[in-house]
Amino acid sequence: MIYRFMRIVLFFDLPAVTKKDHKEYSKFVKHIKKEGFSMFQESVYTKLCLNETAVEATMKSIKSLLPAEGFVSCLTLTEKQFSSIQCLLGDLNTDVIMTDEKIIKL
Repeated sequence: MIYRFMRIVLFFDLPAVTKKDHKEYSKFVKHIKKEGFSMFQESVYTKLCLNETAVEATMKSIKSLLPAEGFVSCLTLTEKQFSSIQCLLGDLNTDVIMTDEKIIKL
């Protein structure tokens, strides 16, 4: 079997107005976390899969528990494509030194 690591990026916009909406939202998020997704940003989750067969099985599971209201979309990428994401941040205030230098002068 050939392993070609794939990444599923799941985006969703679900209503959270009524108690029923909140319950559906919580149920959906709990389900995708159980499936192995982790939060990338608010309402954006990712999951690493071994190959396309694993992607298809995950997609089938997600489709089985889609909320009645709202919008859910999935993007499938190879791990190489996903690793080329550029994360752009505003001002980051931290005491942690973020560098790839081998020698750090303090």
